[in-house]
Amino acid sequence: MNQLLSVRDLKVHFPAPNGRTVHAVDGVSFDILRGQTLGIVGESGSGKTTTALAVMRLAPITAGEVDLDGTPISRIEGEELRRARPRFQMVFQDPFSSLNPRERVGRIIRQPMDLLGLGEASGRDARVEELLTQVGLRAELKSLYPHQFSGGQRQRIGLARALATRPDLIVFDEPVSALDVAVQAQVLNLIRRLQRETGLTYLFISHDLGVVRHICDEIAVMYLGQIVEKAPAAEIFARPLHPYTQALIAAAPSLAPEHRRRGGGARLQGDPPSPVNLPKGCRFASRCPIAIDICRQEMPRLRELGPRHVVACHRA
Repeated sequence: MNQLLSVRDLKVHFPAPNGRTVHAVDGVSFDILRGQTLGIVGESGSGKTTTALAVMRLAPITAGEVDLDGTPISRIEGEELRRARPRFQMVFQDPFSSLNPRERVGRIIRQPMDLLGLGEASGRDARVEELLTQVGLRAELKSLYPHQFSGGQRQRIGLARALATRPDLIVFDEPVSALDVAVQAQVLNLIRRLQRETGLTYLFISHDLGVVRHICDEIAVMYLGQIVEKAPAAEIFARPLHPYTQALIAAAPSLAPEHRRRGGGARLQGDPPSPVNLPKGCRFASRCPIAIDICRQEMPRLRELGPRHVVACHRA
């Protein structure tokens, strides 16, 4: 398998009042192999959604490189970016606000093909029907409006729209967090089935470790703009090494008790530091039960502690 997406030292900084800077994403690097799924997990404010938006070129990139199968996504602009756009698509968190309530579903799914000039115009309606069937909806539903569908059905419509351009990469931002648990399972099974059938590559953003465990080949854990641990999914759950990862696993309600116990009963105390006023040492030190002096003084670097298992912790 070859590499499809490469992200190197990605930074997304926003201006804050009084000349200060919000370090939303602060030097993130990862690769995704073709046909594989990388999950990025972390609390709210960890920078995972901003990372996804930057990969999609929907958030301004301050520094770093994003490369999609040889195309320097982070450096291209204008018409060149528009031509590359069919190759990477996104499914958003809220399946209602991401669909135009005034458009019929068939038009919503067809629109990317019209805007990007994909395929023969005469064949696009048939393609819309094919896509609806592919995501488990009846073709005749194309004449309805988004409000006439349930949340799970709306997320299927969002997925059909993302598939319309025949992309190589789909970025999912919390795609099931707004859905009931039973519906979550249906949508996740659909996402996995489509990957098996089409060879799609996924970047999957979630705060829920139970969700990513079922869908991801590899997991990166983000804290305050940085990746603190990354490993194959099975390895993360069998042997979490960073205290933050352990606390997330211990607190995940959707994980089975035997998995939560691997978190060692760790609990997250307090709030993260401000992304405007970052500590000089480890960003997790103020909440870490095993922090020592070096943790507060020196930023830990990612180091390999097992096959494809890297962790940024002085004490791991």
